[in-house]
Amino acid sequence: MSPNNTPILHVGLDVAKLTLELHLGAKTYALTNDRKGHAQLAKRLRARPGAHVVCEATGGYEQPVVRALHAAGLPVSVVEAARVRYFARAQGQRAKTDPIDAALLTAYGDTFKPAVTPPPTATQQRLADLSQRRRQLIQARTTERNHTEHYTDPQCVCQARQLLKTLDRQIAQCDLALTQLVAADAGLAHKARRLETIPGVGTVVAITVLAEMPELGHLTPQTAAALAGVAPYNRDSGGMKGGRHISGGRRAVRCALYMATLSAIRHDHILKEIYLRLRTNGKKPLVAMTAVMRKLIILMNRLLKYPEFTLAH
Repeated sequence: MSPNNTPILHVGLDVAKLTLELHLGAKTYALTNDRKGHAQLAKRLRARPGAHVVCEATGGYEQPVVRALHAAGLPVSVVEAARVRYFARAQGQRAKTDPIDAALLTAYGDTFKPAVTPPPTATQQRLADLSQRRRQLIQARTTERNHTEHYTDPQCVCQARQLLKTLDRQIAQCDLALTQLVAADAGLAHKARRLETIPGVGTVVAITVLAEMPELGHLTPQTAAALAGVAPYNRDSGGMKGGRHISGGRRAVRCALYMATLSAIRHDHILKEIYLRLRTNGKKPLVAMTAVMRKLIILMNRLLKYPEFTLAH
């Protein structure tokens, strides 16, 4: 039931770059993925009390319509695309079209009743946007550096140097904007300071984790590890005991944890001891690193969850 005791009506919304496919009341409606289409969508949903939109995370194409739904005060759940695809396979559904996917999302909502995705604050949204932009710039810089190694033509070398300088400057601008944004928000600034008390966790790592995992501090240890993509999953069947592997999660958080762990196993005696013990027990370096990364994100979550908790060094 919705907060006003109206029965919830799950509504599937398949999102593409330019189009939206709405499954509402056993019918599908094609809309455009722009302001006009978003307005038409909101109008149709308001006419159906209890409407609760279910859509997939589609690499960013869903963000404008999700923002429009939040602005209109309409509930929406953004779910992991892989889970919806597995749900389709479990039903024997192999065909894939926009109307089929929209109806599938309705069925997914009816079956699993996903929680509402809360609207981010303006600060949280800008923090996420800047963090994403910084990550894209770093990827572009890495790509260009790799290309530069093979240039021999003077003009190509000169252009590459100029481009790298531009990328360095823009990354520095993002760093400054992120730092100022966090400093201007008392809550974020306090969280960043708490995280930076962990050896190996600097300003960039703290801000990245806060931007990419705003739920941190409200999670169980298991959920924190899963969201960061450092939770091991069993692969056992009968008498066969398979290896445990990590899967899914938020790549940006995992990358930040990796860089922090490289420093932490050198400067934090507790995390260093865990790493060395695992290596002594025969664990491969990357397996031991992942285990420490898991300890690190759980520690971060605990620091933000319990204000009275402090680190003992």
